[in-house]
Amino acid sequence: MVAIFVAYASSLASTPRHPPLSSSAFAKLRSTPFLRLSLAVTPLCSLIKGNRMAHALARSTLGLTHPLQIEPPKISFTAKAIDLVEWEGDILAVGVTEKDLVKDENSKFQNSILKQLDSHLGGLLAEASLEEDFTGKAGQSMVLRLPGLGSKRVGLFGLGQSASTTAAYRSLGEAVASAAKAARANNVAIVHASSEGLSADSKLNSASAITFGAVLGIYEDNRFKSESKKPTLHSVDILGLGTGPELEKKLKYAEDVCSGIILGKELVNAPANVLTPGVLAEAALKIASTYSDVLSATILDAEQCKELKMGSYLGVAAASTNPPHFIHLRYRPTSGPVKTKLALVGKGLTFDSGGYNIKTGPGCSIELMKIDMAGSAAVLGAAKALGQIKPAGVEVHFIAAACENMISGTGMRPGDIVTASNGKTIEVNNTDAEGRLTLADALVYACNQGVEKIVDLATLTGACVVALGPSVAGIFTPSDDLAKEVLSASEITGEKLWRLPLEESYWESMKSGVADMVNTGSRQGGAITAALFLKQFVDKKVQWMHIDLAGPVWNDKKKTATGFGVATLVEWVLKNSS
Repeated sequence: MVAIFVAYASSLASTPRHPPLSSSAFAKLRSTPFLRLSLAVTPLCSLIKGNRMAHALARSTLGLTHPLQIEPPKISFTAKAIDLVEWEGDILAVGVTEKDLVKDENSKFQNSILKQLDSHLGGLLAEASLEEDFTGKAGQSMVLRLPGLGSKRVGLFGLGQSASTTAAYRSLGEAVASAAKAARANNVAIVHASSEGLSADSKLNSASAITFGAVLGIYEDNRFKSESKKPTLHSVDILGLGTGPELEKKLKYAEDVCSGIILGKELVNAPANVLTPGVLAEAALKIASTYSDVLSATILDAEQCKELKMGSYLGVAAASTNPPHFIHLRYRPTSGPVKTKLALVGKGLTFDSGGYNIKTGPGCSIELMKIDMAGSAAVLGAAKALGQIKPAGVEVHFIAAACENMISGTGMRPGDIVTASNGKTIEVNNTDAEGRLTLADALVYACNQGVEKIVDLATLTGACVVALGPSVAGIFTPSDDLAKEVLSASEITGEKLWRLPLEESYWESMKSGVADMVNTGSRQGGAITAALFLKQFVDKKVQWMHIDLAGPVWNDKKKTATGFGVATLVEWVLKNSS
């Protein structure tokens, strides 16, 4: 097989073998003066050659699906300090709380911004809000075409009882983006009716959250549709939240993180006949080539993983004709000392059939098992964002053991015993508990990089979804300090995490009579025993956290990926930078 190593050098890069998944995320590896690709070829037996030929044929014919090359919308965000009644454009969007909508005895707004607007509109805004029963509740919106302002339309967007959370401002940005799509607007302005009451930091964070919401709200993944409309929104002006370089930096940061979230969405949305482990590896190489001043990449093939004794990972990969690819990106700042070394490890199952314990029956969701690589999508999305932000003083390793869990005569069977790279043996009592087997070797590999802290992310258990529902991810860690760091980061991003216990007494159900452990325990506390399993592969000197994000990575109502995890990972890395 072919091993690919990417390092800093001044020679030209080759191009990947597979066709691109999209022009934004999976375009062919471009030539760059900072990158070198060296190929190490290992002789193959005739059987493997035959499998690779069959694989190549399947890749070229399966479904004949070639995703459209669609660039994500490019929107210009600018903070301005101008009179909102003089702003000229398509939609002037005003975020309002229920308190902002309070009127006096003459049915006039008491809020200064709404009062100013209504005076230029001859009282029509207050009148319309009464007729439309608009009260400012979260999710309410009202967009009207009224004469008297520089804007063609004015809209009110409800923020609920108060606008004190990141989620509220992000929802405002999303709602305005939705209105802009419906109106085919080219430019909009967004103002918060009570912005004068916000602190300087709150204004910065509010502007950032609005930007997040607008970018993600306007984005649609239409790569697999035969027809799609291009978004018309090109510029967003943010009014009343200040101006200056600090705010502009905050807006740029939001755009950078959103680009990582969009990459994460595209990776998870892509079907398994398009996104194979090899294509996922190509996406990682694309990130490394684009930000080669700070990122380098190593992709290990099966033979090299065998040399590293990754029997647990290779056992899962054994049944598929699509070979495994072990992905390792490394971020190093362009200058200055490195004070902290971190690792982000993501589960990378590009499809999970369950293996011989095949997913069957109602609720098994086998048709959604393309999302079983959402952990690695979050990790690669964070890598893309950090490649643009370039934090100082921190080294970050991005790791994903990419493979498929399929069924064949070469596949892992229930009852088999596999040996992980730290020497521990695992009796496989359920082939559908495969993610933890791949993560076992990935965590050992991460510890061997000399890192001080590891966060792993995985769509690991249905038990966590049962416990916390579809919107909240569960976190497990023996380190209170690490829990505080990550939870603090999630409060800033608005991604919901909840700490669950690592109950050591539950490990009894994970003991095997013939090996060091089994890979699944009793049905009760399944998310906890899964985390306890992973703990066996982490060096005791390393602070470690496991995030089970099986619920929030997918929006079942919209039938699309959410990009969950990217923003919190980036924020956590920045907290560890100098």
